[in-house]
Amino acid sequence: MPDSRSELLLELFSEEIPARMQAKAAADLEGLMSKGLREAGVGFESAQAFVTPRRLVLHVAGLALQTEAVREELKGPRTDAPEKALEGFLRKTGLSKDQLEIRDDKKGQVYFAVVETPGRASADVVAELVPQVVRGFPWPKSMRWGSGDLRWVRPLRSVLCVIGAPGVAEVVPFDIDGIQSGNRAWGHRVMAPKAVREAGFEVSGFEDYKQRLRAAKVMLDAGERGKKIERDAKKLAREAGLELVADPGLLREVTGLVEWPVALMGEIELRFQALPPEVLQTSMKEHQKFFSLRDPASGKITRFITVANIASKDKGAKIVAGNERVLRARLSDAEFFYNNDLQAGLEAGLPKLEAVTFHNKLGSQAARINRIRDLARLLAPMVGADPALADRAAALAKADLVTEMVFEFPELQGLMGRYYAQAAGEDAAVAAAIEAHYAPLGPSDAVPNAPVSIAVSLADKIDTLTGFWAIDEKPTGSKDPFALRRAALGVIRILLENSIRLPLEAQFEAGLAKHPGEGKLEDVAADLMRFTADRLKVYLRESGVRHDVIDAVFALGGQDDLTDVVARVRALQKLLGTEDGANLLAAFKRANNILTAEEKKDGVEYSLAPDVKFAEEPAEKALFAALDAADKAVGAALRKENYPQAMSAMAKLRGPLDTFFEAVVVNADSPVLRRNRLCLLHRIRESFGKVADFASVEG
Repeated sequence: MPDSRSELLLELFSEEIPARMQAKAAADLEGLMSKGLREAGVGFESAQAFVTPRRLVLHVAGLALQTEAVREELKGPRTDAPEKALEGFLRKTGLSKDQLEIRDDKKGQVYFAVVETPGRASADVVAELVPQVVRGFPWPKSMRWGSGDLRWVRPLRSVLCVIGAPGVAEVVPFDIDGIQSGNRAWGHRVMAPKAVREAGFEVSGFEDYKQRLRAAKVMLDAGERGKKIERDAKKLAREAGLELVADPGLLREVTGLVEWPVALMGEIELRFQALPPEVLQTSMKEHQKFFSLRDPASGKITRFITVANIASKDKGAKIVAGNERVLRARLSDAEFFYNNDLQAGLEAGLPKLEAVTFHNKLGSQAARINRIRDLARLLAPMVGADPALADRAAALAKADLVTEMVFEFPELQGLMGRYYAQAAGEDAAVAAAIEAHYAPLGPSDAVPNAPVSIAVSLADKIDTLTGFWAIDEKPTGSKDPFALRRAALGVIRILLENSIRLPLEAQFEAGLAKHPGEGKLEDVAADLMRFTADRLKVYLRESGVRHDVIDAVFALGGQDDLTDVVARVRALQKLLGTEDGANLLAAFKRANNILTAEEKKDGVEYSLAPDVKFAEEPAEKALFAALDAADKAVGAALRKENYPQAMSAMAKLRGPLDTFFEAVVVNADSPVLRRNRLCLLHRIRESFGKVADFASVEG
C-alpha cells in the first residue's frame, strides 16, 4: 500500500534545455515514470513534474516502499497433450515439470503452474526504471558528448534520486553513462552562494529540495516564474504610464529561459517609434525575446521589457544598455527594409510573383492572383462589395510576399501589405482587404466583416480548395499538409458570421473551371461540397448542437446555402429542447414505427393520399384538420425562410397526435379503415419531413 509520507524525488540536471522543449519534456518524464512504476506494481498517490532551463524534476508522493507479493495460477495443457505444448508452457512460466500441479478439469487432467512473485523494494524498481527512461527519452533532438553513448538534449551533468520519508530519504543507487546518482543538487549558475556553486547542497526530501533551491536563487515552478514575469512587467509598464502588449507565447518562451526572472525596462529610440507597431513588436520578439510596451494614447510601441536571469548590483543598468545597443542595430535593419518597401511600392513586386511558386501543379503566385481576382469580382455583388475594389484588393493581396519586410518576418504578410497600400493612397477598403483576406487563421480569430475583405477572403479560400481538389490533393485522415480543413472552416465562418446567403457549390464550380483537372467538374464540386458540409457538421457540434439534430437537417440534402442550413438546425434544436418538441418527436416516432412495421409486413407502401371521408373517430378527423392547418402554416413559413415559425407550426400537432394515438386503433378490422389510417401516418411522416428528417433524431 502507498505510504502517505514516503516520496520519490528525481532531478536530471543538465546544460540549458531549449525553452520550446521544456513543457513536453516535463509531461513525458511524468508519464514515463508513472507508467513504469504502475507496471512494476509500485503504488503511489500522485506524480508531478517540474522544469527549469537546467533541470527536469519529478516528485512522486504517497509512494509504496515495497511492491506487493503476487500469486498467480496459470492453466497449462492437458497431461496427454504433445510434449512440445508442455515445453512451451514451461518456458512461459519459468518452472520445471516437477514444479507443476496436476488438477482435474472438465476434459481430463490439466497441468497448473503456481507462480509466486515476491515483493520488491520500490528503490530497486526505480534503480532499473530511471536509466531506461533516460536512455529512451523522446527528445525532438538530442546529442552525444564526450566518450559515452548516452543521448540527451544537452550534456547531462548530475542525477539526484532519493526515496523514503522526508528527512530520512536515501539515495537510490544507479549509474547512467558514468554519472552516479546521488542526493546533491546545484542552484543558480551565478546567483547561488559560492559554496553551493562549487559543491551543491544535499537534499533529504522534496520540501527540503524546494526550499534549498529557492535559497540558491532557482524558482522551480514554471507557473510561478511566468506569473512573476508578467506581474513585474505590468508594474514597470504602469509606472511609466504604458501598457504591456500581451503575448502568451512569448511569456511561455521567456519563462523557459530563466531560473530567477528579473524584469527590466528599456527605451526605444524616437526615430524607430515611427515604424508600424507590429514591426517593432515582431522584431523585438523574434530577435531579442523582448515584451513590447505600448503608449495607450498614441498606440505606439515606445519601450520594452527584457527579462534577465540575474539580479545585478546596478539594478540591470548595464544589461538594459547592452540590450538597447543590440536593439538599435536590429531596428535599423527593420527601418531600412520598411523605407525600401515604401519607396518601391506594392505594384513593383507584382512581376516578381511570376517567379514565386504556389504549388508545382497549380502554378505561380501571379497565376493564383489572376484566379482570385476573377472569383472576387464574381463574389463581390453577392456580398455587397464593389467589384472594382474587390478586383484591386485581390490584385495586390499577395504583393507584400516579395517585400523585404515580409521576407524578414513572414508572419507580417498581409499586415505590411495594408501599410504599404495605405501609404500609396489606395482605397481604405482595398488596404483593409489585403490584411484581412488571410483571416481567419485559427478558430478564435475574427473573420473579415467588410464587404471587399469578405469577397477577397472567400475568393482566396475557394481558389485554394478548388485548386487542390482539382489535382486530387485532399486531406486524408489526420494529414492535411495544405490546411484545407482550415480553409473550409474559414469559408463556413465567414458566411455564417456575416449572415451571407450564396450558392456555395456554384462558386466551387466557378473555381474549378479555372483549374485543369481530372473528373467531371460537377462531380468534383459536389465532392468538395460534401467535404465542406462535413466541416460544417464538426463546427456545429463544437458549438453545442446535437449531432442527431444536424443529421436530421442534413438528411434533407441541399446544403448549398450554409446560412440557411444552420438556421434550420438551430430552430430544430430549440424546438426539441421544449416539452412540446419532445412530445412531438415521440408522437412522430410512434407513427413512423407503426408505418414502417406494417409496410414491411404487408410488402407495400402506404403512400397514397388519405381521405378524410373514411375517418370515423373525432380524433381522426381532428388530426386531418390539424395536418391541413400545419401544412399550410409550415409551407408559408418555409417560403419566408422563417424556421422558428415553421417549428412553432409543427409544435401545434402535438395535441392532435396525442389524442389520435389514445383514441384510434390504426390496425382496424376494416381493411379500408386500416389502409386509410396507415396512409394518414404516411402523411404525418411527409409533413414532418418538410422541416427535417425526424427519423434521424434520437428519441
